[in-house]
Amino acid sequence: MSAPAPGAVPGPGTAPDPVPASAPAPGGSASRGGVAALSLPYQMGAVLVLAVVAVVVCVHLGMVFLHVTPSNTVNREHAEAVDGWVYPEFEQNWKLFAPNPLQQNVAVQVRAEVRTADGGTRTTGWYDLSAEDGRAIEGNLLPSHTQQNELRRAWDFYGAAHDADNRAVGLRGTLAEQYLRRIAVLRLERGDAAGAGGVLERVQIRSRTSNVPPPPWSNEKATGKPAYRSLQWWTVPAGETRGGVR
Repeated sequence: MSAPAPGAVPGPGTAPDPVPASAPAPGGSASRGGVAALSLPYQMGAVLVLAVVAVVVCVHLGMVFLHVTPSNTVNREHAEAVDGWVYPEFEQNWKLFAPNPLQQNVAVQVRAEVRTADGGTRTTGWYDLSAEDGRAIEGNLLPSHTQQNELRRAWDFYGAAHDADNRAVGLRGTLAEQYLRRIAVLRLERGDAAGAGGVLERVQIRSRTSNVPPPPWSNEKATGKPAYRSLQWWTVPAGETRGGVR
C-alpha cells in the first residue's frame, strides 16, 4: 500500500502518525535552574548564606519581641543583650497607641563655638534642627527615614540614658552623647555654620518643648510657654569636623 500524500487527511480506520517524543536536553537530562544549576561548592555556599540570613532574622525578631513584651523573667535576665541589639536603630514603643499619646512638640536645637580663620572665637545662634527636618518633609510624598526619625530617635535615646540633671544612668550614656553630638556636628557642617576657614570646637544642644493646643471642645488647659532643656557644652573631636563624620 502506498503512503498517503503529504498533507492528506487520514481516512476512517487509518491510525494517525505517532507523535514524536520531546528531544532530550543536551547531555541527556533536563536543564536545571536556580541553585540546582550551580556546582556543588557554590550550592554549599548558597545554603550557608541562606542559613546565616535565616538565623539573623530569627535573632532579630526574637530580640524585638523581648523588647516590646511586658517585663518578664526572660527579658529582665537578658536586658543588656536585648538593649544592645535594639538601641538605637530598632527601638520600638507604643506612644502612638497609648491611652495618653504624646501631646507635646519637641524641637532639638544646637549652637556652636567656632574658631575663626584669624584665630578668634565666636558663638553661633541657635539652629533649629527639627524645623529643618520638618521643612524637608513638608510636601515630600516619600520623605527619608533619616529626615523623619534620626534626630528624634537620637534625642529620645539621650533622654532614656540620662536623668533630669543630664547625668548618665547606665552604660549607654556615653554612646547616647556621642550619637547625638555627631548628628549635630554633621548638620552644622552641612550648613557651613563655621564659615570660611572656621572650625567647630564645641557644640551645645537643647530641646524646646511646647504643648500642643487642645481642641476647642476639650476642657484641657495647656500653657503656651515653651520649656527648654539645655545640655552642657561638648568639645568636638578633630575627627568629627571638616567632613570627618559620614
